[in-house]
Amino acid sequence: MNKFWERFFYFFTFFTQGASFLNPRAYAIMHRMHHAYSDTEKDPHSPHFFKDVWHMTMKTKDIYLNYVKYNVEPEKAFRGNYPEWKWMDKISDTWLVRLTFAALYILFYVKFATAWWMFILLPIHFFMGPVHGAIVNWCGHKYGYSSHDNDDHSKNTVPIDIFLMGELMQNNHHKSPNSINFAKKWFEFDPTFPIIKVMHFMGIIKVRKEEA
Repeated sequence: MNKFWERFFYFFTFFTQGASFLNPRAYAIMHRMHHAYSDTEKDPHSPHFFKDVWHMTMKTKDIYLNYVKYNVEPEKAFRGNYPEWKWMDKISDTWLVRLTFAALYILFYVKFATAWWMFILLPIHFFMGPVHGAIVNWCGHKYGYSSHDNDDHSKNTVPIDIFLMGELMQNNHHKSPNSINFAKKWFEFDPTFPIIKVMHFMGIIKVRKEEA
């Protein structure tokens, strides 16, 4: 992306994730760590070293916050080539901003909810970013099938992956981490792939190569 589109999607992600916005730099570092150390003790979120998803998520949170606050310097191999916007990061990480988003979600439900039980869904809005990450990393390394021997426990969780835009085809992704299409077999479908192709056609992004 050029700088305009990078900043546009940086802000758009913050606006749509709201209370659960995840810092792109910190997330990128952890994702690189996850691939380099997949399902080993150095993996920041492998389900095979925690008794449940809660403990895995809390460990991931601690690692994430250390990178957000620059308490820890990442290994040299994991540095650079990720978007940074320190002004936006500082604003998005304040409790005032996160609580403001939470208040707006509550007001929306007060206005439009038609039954009391709908308010039970509010925590999903508050924590959607971390919850999404927990589902991908827990289920994507425990449930499903493996098409490739990646020396880890990555799985393809089809067809549930459709609801997470293809991200649960973890086994394929770990085999070809730089491929923009996570689907490899005839019955697999990556909903994000055609979106990437359209964005490339429109000039919003530039795809270097489809496979790696």
